[in-house]
Amino acid sequence: MNFKKLLLIPVLSVALCKPAFAERIQIDKVVATVNEGVVLQSEVDQIINRVKEQATLQGTELPSDKVLRIQATDKLIDETLILQLANRMGMIISDAHLDQTLANIAKEQGGTVSDLRRSIEAAGDSFQAYREEIRKEITIGQVKRSAVDRRVYISPQEIDNLNKILEQQSGQTEEYNVGHILIKIDSKASPEEVEDARKRAENVIKFLNEGRDFKRIAIASSSGANALEGGQLGWMGINEMPTLFAEAIKGKKKDELVGPLRSGAGFHIVKVQDVRGREVVETVEVRSRHILLKPSIILSEEKARDMLAGFVKGLRAGTANFAELAKEHSEDPGSALKGGEYDWTDPTTYVPAFRDTLLGLEQNEISEPFRSTFGWHIVELLDKRVADKTEQAKMNRAHQLLFRRKFKEESFKWMREMREQAHVEVLESK
Repeated sequence: MNFKKLLLIPVLSVALCKPAFAERIQIDKVVATVNEGVVLQSEVDQIINRVKEQATLQGTELPSDKVLRIQATDKLIDETLILQLANRMGMIISDAHLDQTLANIAKEQGGTVSDLRRSIEAAGDSFQAYREEIRKEITIGQVKRSAVDRRVYISPQEIDNLNKILEQQSGQTEEYNVGHILIKIDSKASPEEVEDARKRAENVIKFLNEGRDFKRIAIASSSGANALEGGQLGWMGINEMPTLFAEAIKGKKKDELVGPLRSGAGFHIVKVQDVRGREVVETVEVRSRHILLKPSIILSEEKARDMLAGFVKGLRAGTANFAELAKEHSEDPGSALKGGEYDWTDPTTYVPAFRDTLLGLEQNEISEPFRSTFGWHIVELLDKRVADKTEQAKMNRAHQLLFRRKFKEESFKWMREMREQAHVEVLESK
């Protein structure tokens, strides 16, 4: 339960001659209630300040603070609903899991966690606050995957049909850098409200055609999930996009506008900000084996890591057998009975922590214990090769494209259902 409340403290006089009832100063206030939780003004201000800093660096013009406040409040309401669900699920991101994630972030930036900390504190920010923000992001991501994954079903026929379409395309397919603005329509909107939303969407297109900045218009007008990022969806292939977008965008040139496109969510305006070709490359495959320990009430994070560290010491000294350890201790049902071994696999199909650790090893090298979303691992790289897996890669690619498209669509529907089922009240600014 979120116990953040309206906090008021008295200003105490340092002089005895001053009145006994001093003026009270408001240090924070509630801007929205979300079920049993609240959204605070300080949280909204934090997001607005971050957006302004990014806009300054990128040279993007922003709308009024009032518009930014509405967008930030909406974002925080969604996050609060997801975190409340995480609380009901009993989902806890451990410090060890968080530390591993921070190490991965630092590694991607070419440094260590200490370097990351120095960089954050040099900017005047709190590293502890940054840690907790990352913990929150991990929690939100895991809850969303847990809730949405089960809603996504992809049939073999869908994969086959998309694969045939992909085969008809040339070796270089196109990717689009997409900007998106959503003029939202309530599920119970009247015909008049729908028409009003359509007119607003047409006005947005008119402003964009007059040369207005897309990011600024998106922040000011869009109800999409990426509104505060200027409506930026990034690079996507046609088959990764929602069907509504794909059919309208295919073949469009740089800087072309598409819309308004009507869906159950409202009216969509899409801008093709850039177009690029995609090259086909050979697939690197690895053969590996690993041992997985899942922390629990009985097996703590520290004990799981220490157990694996002991295994590594014995394996490197030649006093232990990897296959035997995996059969006895590994909690991965797919590989434990096979001595922890995975057949030839494209490493990009593994979760990032596992993939990055594996690709950083030399042949026959055993890793130090590391944390992924599944638990604690050690992994050994048995072999690596460059393989022509064209047909299998096509099927995998088709599945990934379908999954990404459906995941985006189901994520939006799931979030809308969460909002409709929740008790949310945005308080008027005084």
